[in-house]
Amino acid sequence: MGGCKILQRFSVFDLVLITMLATAGIAVKPVISPIAHVISGPYIPGGVVAGGLYMFWIVLGCALINKIGTATLIALVQALLVIVLGGGHGVMSIFTYTLPGISVDFLLYLMFKNGVQSPMSGFLAGAVANVSGSFLVSLIFFDLPWIPLLLYLCAASLSGGIGGIIAYCLAKKLKKFNFIN
Repeated sequence: MGGCKILQRFSVFDLVLITMLATAGIAVKPVISPIAHVISGPYIPGGVVAGGLYMFWIVLGCALINKIGTATLIALVQALLVIVLGGGHGVMSIFTYTLPGISVDFLLYLMFKNGVQSPMSGFLAGAVANVSGSFLVSLIFFDLPWIPLLLYLCAASLSGGIGGIIAYCLAKKLKKFNFIN
């Protein structure tokens, strides 16, 4: 019953947009991942670089919908899609996909009451999403020593932040042309 109260804050349009953004994030993953691996080379895990583009969808949703819980819902829908479609990290995808959304919602609640409304808030939302997801994946699946882990998380922060800025700019353009109110 509590879950229904949370969903009542969102309009049907919001929920459709959340579902579309989550689906788009999963759909582009097989295309982006190999490109990211080529760009990052052997020194930086490709998932960290690609993560900035995966987290783009979460930040874009927050910038367009501007309601706390948006990031978590997008991430949760992505996790469920990945599990149903048989990809990702199996059942652990619930955690590895959802934590970035929860982290973004927490950041926006604490620091940016108006959501993603500036390049800085977009950068921080993308960075927090990618760092939290990368850290959890590293913790569960890799046993990196501290120094490589810190480098890994710095790269995650940068690529996530860049994805967040791109999401903010796209949302601003979509709002300017009245695509989304």
